[in-house]
Amino acid sequence: MGKINYVSNIQEWQSEFSFKITIKVRFSETDMFGHMNNTVPFVYFEESRIEYLKNLGLMQEWTANHSEFIPVVADLQCDYLRQVFFNEIIDVYIKIAKVGNSSIDLHYMGINPKNEICFTGRNSLVNINRHTGRSEKWKKEWKEKLLNEIKNSVVSV
Repeated sequence: MGKINYVSNIQEWQSEFSFKITIKVRFSETDMFGHMNNTVPFVYFEESRIEYLKNLGLMQEWTANHSEFIPVVADLQCDYLRQVFFNEIIDVYIKIAKVGNSSIDLHYMGINPKNEICFTGRNSLVNINRHTGRSEKWKKEWKEKLLNEIKNSVVSV
Protein backbone atom coordinates (compact mmCIF):
# COMPACT_ATOMS: atom_id res chain seq x y z
CA MET A 1 0.00 0.00 0.00
CA GLY A 2 1.33 3.44 -0.90
CA LYS A 3 1.84 6.19 1.65
CA ILE A 4 -1.33 8.11 2.44
CA ASN A 5 -0.27 11.54 3.69
CA TYR A 6 -3.09 11.89 6.24
CA VAL A 7 -2.53 8.45 7.81
CA SER A 8 0.46 7.75 10.05
CA ASN A 9 -0.53 4.29 11.36
CA ILE A 10 -2.91 2.44 9.03
CA GLN A 11 -4.05 -0.18 11.58
CA GLU A 12 -4.82 2.43 14.24
CA TRP A 13 -6.48 4.72 11.68
CA GLN A 14 -8.62 1.89 10.31
CA SER A 15 -9.72 0.77 13.79
CA GLU A 16 -11.20 4.21 14.56
CA PHE A 17 -14.00 3.93 11.99
CA SER A 18 -17.44 2.83 13.13
CA PHE A 19 -20.02 4.40 10.78
CA LYS A 20 -20.45 2.94 7.29
CA ILE A 21 -22.77 2.67 4.34
CA THR A 22 -22.78 -0.27 1.94
CA ILE A 23 -22.81 0.30 -1.81
CA LYS A 24 -23.01 -2.06 -4.78
CA VAL A 25 -21.02 -0.72 -7.72
CA ARG A 26 -23.43 0.02 -10.57
CA PHE A 27 -22.65 -0.68 -14.22
CA SER A 28 -22.95 3.04 -14.99
CA GLU A 29 -20.10 3.70 -12.53
CA THR A 30 -17.59 1.63 -14.49
CA ASP A 31 -15.44 2.72 -17.39
CA MET A 32 -14.40 1.08 -20.65
CA PHE A 33 -11.81 -1.01 -18.78
CA GLY A 34 -14.51 -2.56 -16.59
CA HIS A 35 -13.45 -1.00 -13.34
CA MET A 36 -15.00 1.74 -11.24
CA ASN A 37 -14.40 5.18 -12.72
CA ASN A 38 -12.03 7.35 -10.69
CA THR A 39 -14.74 9.98 -10.07
CA VAL A 40 -17.11 7.55 -8.33
CA PRO A 41 -15.52 7.45 -4.83
CA PHE A 42 -16.33 11.15 -4.49
CA VAL A 43 -20.04 10.34 -4.92
CA TYR A 44 -19.67 7.57 -2.33
CA PHE A 45 -17.95 10.02 0.04
CA GLU A 46 -20.86 12.43 -0.38
CA GLU A 47 -23.40 9.70 0.27
CA SER A 48 -21.60 8.50 3.41
CA ARG A 49 -21.10 12.09 4.62
CA ILE A 50 -24.82 12.87 4.32
CA GLU A 51 -25.86 9.68 6.15
CA TYR A 52 -23.22 10.21 8.85
CA LEU A 53 -24.25 13.81 9.46
CA LYS A 54 -27.92 12.74 9.54
CA ASN A 55 -26.96 10.13 12.13
CA LEU A 56 -25.36 12.89 14.24
CA GLY A 57 -28.49 15.04 13.88
CA LEU A 58 -26.64 17.86 12.11
CA MET A 59 -27.88 17.41 8.55
CA GLN A 60 -31.48 17.90 9.66
CA GLU A 61 -30.57 21.28 11.18
CA TRP A 62 -28.57 22.39 8.13
CA THR A 63 -31.27 21.43 5.63
CA ALA A 64 -34.08 23.15 7.52
CA ASN A 65 -35.39 26.22 5.66
CA HIS A 66 -34.60 28.50 8.57
CA SER A 67 -31.01 27.32 9.03
CA GLU A 68 -28.49 30.12 9.24
CA PHE A 69 -25.60 27.76 8.50
CA ILE A 70 -24.69 25.31 5.73
CA PRO A 71 -21.83 22.81 5.47
CA VAL A 72 -19.51 23.44 2.52
CA VAL A 73 -16.84 21.06 1.25
CA ALA A 74 -13.65 23.13 1.09
CA ASP A 75 -11.40 20.39 -0.27
CA LEU A 76 -11.68 16.73 -1.16
CA GLN A 77 -9.16 14.07 -2.11
CA CYS A 78 -9.07 10.37 -2.85
CA ASP A 79 -6.24 7.84 -2.82
CA TYR A 80 -6.82 4.76 -4.98
CA LEU A 81 -5.29 1.54 -3.64
CA ARG A 82 -7.11 -1.30 -5.46
CA GLN A 83 -9.29 -1.63 -8.52
CA VAL A 84 -13.01 -1.99 -7.92
CA PHE A 85 -15.32 -3.66 -10.44
CA PHE A 86 -18.99 -3.72 -11.41
CA ASN A 87 -21.29 -5.42 -8.90
CA GLU A 88 -18.70 -5.40 -6.09
CA ILE A 89 -19.98 -4.59 -2.64
CA ILE A 90 -18.05 -1.79 -0.95
CA ASP A 91 -18.40 -0.63 2.64
CA VAL A 92 -17.66 3.10 2.75
CA TYR A 93 -16.61 4.19 6.22
CA ILE A 94 -16.45 7.76 7.48
CA LYS A 95 -15.11 9.37 10.64
CA ILE A 96 -14.26 12.78 12.03
CA ALA A 97 -10.49 13.09 12.27
CA LYS A 98 -10.24 16.65 13.59
CA VAL A 99 -12.56 19.41 14.79
CA GLY A 100 -11.55 23.03 14.24
CA ASN A 101 -13.30 26.26 15.23
CA SER A 102 -15.43 26.33 12.08
CA SER A 103 -14.45 23.16 10.21
CA ILE A 104 -14.04 19.43 10.52
CA ASP A 105 -11.64 17.09 8.80
CA LEU A 106 -13.42 13.92 7.63
CA HIS A 107 -11.70 10.70 6.59
CA TYR A 108 -13.11 7.93 4.39
CA MET A 109 -12.23 4.33 3.67
CA GLY A 110 -13.68 1.94 1.06
CA ILE A 111 -13.39 -1.76 1.95
CA ASN A 112 -14.22 -4.75 -0.26
CA PRO A 113 -15.65 -8.11 0.97
CA LYS A 114 -12.08 -9.47 1.33
CA ASN A 115 -11.52 -6.71 3.91
CA GLU A 116 -9.03 -4.97 1.60
CA ILE A 117 -8.86 -1.18 1.53
CA CYS A 118 -9.69 -0.13 -2.05
CA PHE A 119 -9.63 3.64 -1.61
CA THR A 120 -9.29 6.24 1.11
CA GLY A 121 -10.13 9.91 1.22
CA ARG A 122 -10.33 13.04 3.27
CA ASN A 123 -12.02 16.41 3.13
CA SER A 124 -12.53 19.61 5.07
CA LEU A 125 -16.12 20.61 5.74
CA VAL A 126 -16.61 24.24 6.74
CA ASN A 127 -19.52 25.80 8.63
CA ILE A 128 -20.65 28.70 6.41
CA ASN A 129 -23.13 31.44 7.24
CA ARG A 130 -25.82 31.18 4.57
CA HIS A 131 -26.33 34.97 4.46
CA THR A 132 -22.73 36.25 4.53
CA GLY A 133 -20.99 33.36 2.77
CA ARG A 134 -18.27 33.43 5.44
CA SER A 135 -17.13 30.72 7.80
CA GLU A 136 -18.40 30.91 11.36
CA LYS A 137 -17.57 29.05 14.54
CA TRP A 138 -19.56 25.93 15.32
CA LYS A 139 -22.48 26.36 17.67
CA LYS A 140 -21.40 25.10 21.09
CA GLU A 141 -23.73 22.07 21.02
CA TRP A 142 -22.60 21.14 17.49
CA LYS A 143 -18.93 21.31 18.44
CA GLU A 144 -19.58 19.13 21.48
CA LYS A 145 -21.30 16.52 19.28
CA LEU A 146 -18.40 16.57 16.83
CA LEU A 147 -15.76 16.28 19.57
CA ASN A 148 -17.70 13.44 21.22
CA GLU A 149 -17.60 11.53 17.93
CA ILE A 150 -13.79 11.60 18.00
CA LYS A 151 -13.72 10.50 21.66
CA ASN A 152 -16.18 7.68 21.00
CA SER A 153 -14.25 6.34 18.00
CA VAL A 154 -10.98 6.26 19.92
CA VAL A 155 -12.57 4.70 23.02
CA SER A 156 -14.22 1.94 20.96
CA VAL A 157 -10.87 0.69 19.64
